[in-house]
Amino acid sequence: MAARPEDQTCCRRAGLLVRFLAYPGLRWGEASALRVSRLDLLRRRVTVAVAFPEVGGELVEGTPKNHQRRSVPIPRFLVDELAAHVAGKRRDALVFTAPNGGPLRNTNFRSRVFAPAAASVGLAGLTPHDLRHTAASLAVAAGANVKAVQRMLGHASASMALDVYAGLFGDDLDAVANRLDEACAARDKDYLRTGTTDGGVIDLGKRRSPGR
Repeated sequence: MAARPEDQTCCRRAGLLVRFLAYPGLRWGEASALRVSRLDLLRRRVTVAVAFPEVGGELVEGTPKNHQRRSVPIPRFLVDELAAHVAGKRRDALVFTAPNGGPLRNTNFRSRVFAPAAASVGLAGLTPHDLRHTAASLAVAAGANVKAVQRMLGHASASMALDVYAGLFGDDLDAVANRLDEACAARDKDYLRTGTTDGGVIDLGKRRSPGR
């Protein structure tokens, strides 16, 4: 039996939300409170300034977790899909909504949409919040340093981001050693070619300390 058009639309919207959580890495409350005016698709940026925490069963518009707004990059491949998704919406409209047009609730989306989809691909137990870890992993794999990850995910400090995602940077020491090898090889090659080096290496034996 072919899927109904409304079901296909629901799947497309849910898929876009999942990709949005997994790449820019917004918290659930930040994504659910995101309004069209906060999207700058020309610059490929989203401004995170508000969130929808749930207090006593009610959604309350407040500030992000660390009370700081931030600008988060949007991958180019999401831009066209987001543009089509928000086309015709008012600037103060929510980007992602429930089927009835109201704000999305994590519990409803997780139980009705996300959990069944995750289980169907062998990822039972995965939660929407876990997609922040996916975003961090993808960013580090793309070359982001710990400060960039901290700013993207909205952690209070780089040290906090490193505490949470230290394992993602496990290969950095090997990469540093490899780059040092490459720099040394390039310097030696340049010396053989020109008889001089231009690697910016300081000869500490020739450097005088102040006052000497």
